[in-house]
Amino acid sequence: MEVEEDTTFDAQPKSYWRWSKQDFFPEKSFDNWSSYVSALSQTKSRLKDRLLSRSDDSKELVDLLKESENSMKRCLNWWDLTWFGFGSVIGAGIFVLTGQEAHDHAGPAIVLSYVASGISAMLSVFCYTEFAVEIPVAGGSFAYLRVELGDLAAFITAGNILLESIVGSAAVARSWTSYFTTLLDRHPNSLRIHTNLTDGFNLLDPIAVGVIIIASTIAMTSAKKTSYFNWIASAVNTVVIIFVIIAGFAHAKTSNLKPFMPHGPEGVFQAAAIVYFAYGGFDNIATMAEETKDPSRDIPLGLLGSMSIITVIYCLMALALSMMQKYTEIDTNAAYSVAFQNVGMKWAKYLVALGALKGMTTVLLVGALGQARYTTHIARAHMIPPWFALVHPKTGTPIYATILIAIPSACIAFFSSLDVLASLLSVSTLFIFTMMAVALLVRRYYVRGITPKKNLVKLAMFLLLIIASSMGTCACWGINPGGWVGYTVTIPVWFLGTLGIAVLLPQERTPTVWGVPLVPWFPSLSIAINLFLMGSLGAKTFIRFGICTVIMLVYYVFCGLHATYDRAQQMNAESAKINKEDDKEAKV
Repeated sequence: MEVEEDTTFDAQPKSYWRWSKQDFFPEKSFDNWSSYVSALSQTKSRLKDRLLSRSDDSKELVDLLKESENSMKRCLNWWDLTWFGFGSVIGAGIFVLTGQEAHDHAGPAIVLSYVASGISAMLSVFCYTEFAVEIPVAGGSFAYLRVELGDLAAFITAGNILLESIVGSAAVARSWTSYFTTLLDRHPNSLRIHTNLTDGFNLLDPIAVGVIIIASTIAMTSAKKTSYFNWIASAVNTVVIIFVIIAGFAHAKTSNLKPFMPHGPEGVFQAAAIVYFAYGGFDNIATMAEETKDPSRDIPLGLLGSMSIITVIYCLMALALSMMQKYTEIDTNAAYSVAFQNVGMKWAKYLVALGALKGMTTVLLVGALGQARYTTHIARAHMIPPWFALVHPKTGTPIYATILIAIPSACIAFFSSLDVLASLLSVSTLFIFTMMAVALLVRRYYVRGITPKKNLVKLAMFLLLIIASSMGTCACWGINPGGWVGYTVTIPVWFLGTLGIAVLLPQERTPTVWGVPLVPWFPSLSIAINLFLMGSLGAKTFIRFGICTVIMLVYYVFCGLHATYDRAQQMNAESAKINKEDDKEAKV
């Protein structure tokens, strides 16, 4: 059933363009210094309250939306979401990562790397789809984790989302400049400003700044207009991809597939951990549930449909490249361009560059749209100032939230090459997807006030077994990829943990419209694969991830905790007042 268009939440709307202290810090804890000091003195009790409390579907769907004062416009259908899926996922990754990993790690078996990472991505897509249908709000994974795992887990996720959004947009924008210079047949750094700054920050990129500003401006005007633009750009990119596949197989040689797996399974999975991120971006689709006309129908069609097709496309493109050229001769920087040049199609490098450029344009465009919706819902929960949650009454878009992502992204894109932060983005994505799978299992097997305590203890125990065994499998692979003894312990433990949930615990909640199939096996497998891929990223990645997490926790303890606590107390008081009035009316 379609969701009717919402009306504005405020009968007497305020001016959108405002920036008083009350708009940024309306909570009692920030009234003055004495209030703040008093709030800090209660940190321990407030932290305990936030750890134990959970949001619920109605709060996310109704109460928090009032923070935006105006509603987003329900103007998208499954067709829009499908093309948004193409736009947000198919970027430069497939053109860059395929050749790099085929040459260095997987060889012709790079197609198996895409199959493995595609399976993992689809498992995460299943989890996102069920949540997006059940809780169709702009917050995406942040909102889902607030309901099932609580404020702290949601906050850590929110921090990673914001970090990923800002740094990811900057990285794509700088890549945009590089591919643009390829179209002009110039050196990748020829349009950047060379300075005497520290290496890695010495190439200033004004074009990247301009691209981010343009994409963000389009996203601020209207979700539907952004969809139109995305259709056009994605259609051009699709034509290029079809050409690459057809032309690639037309010049294919089966002899290039031998040896098929030169570095063994280790190389295949190592490559899978890298090419997995060519699938990134689909979570942006879930954030558009609030603007979808019929979420229960459109989201499964748009999200599952687009990702299924993308997985097939990636596998075909990888196979075409492997058959066109011997893996040892694949160019790691411009794989497809050089491969076509070697078969006498030198002009095709410009077409490949155009496809990559169009792909990155849509990634930036859909990213600006989705990231702003994440930010909006994070602000609705008062984890960042609620001023960023405001939705413009005419455009129906969160302008302030879009600007919040665009400005730091543009600054980083202008100065930094982002080589150091690339792997950090990877671990953030996998961490969020792992948390989503855990939250899905919690949602199915635990309902507050209904599930017996003994069943909750069993669920927690089985989840710990699944997570610990998955980490153990990852450790065994890292220590001795060719060994098998460790797996005889970790894999059976994972199996028994999942079997325990399936056999010993009843499902407390059944999805009303669409649900993940084969629960708990699919979510449990998603946890195992995501943790396995995380373990392939190296120690330095986790050190950086740990540092960023500590910084996030410091902000939470000194600011986010007290803002969310005050807002929760206010909402509870309002709810109690409404219930009291309802009781009086019932008695009358």
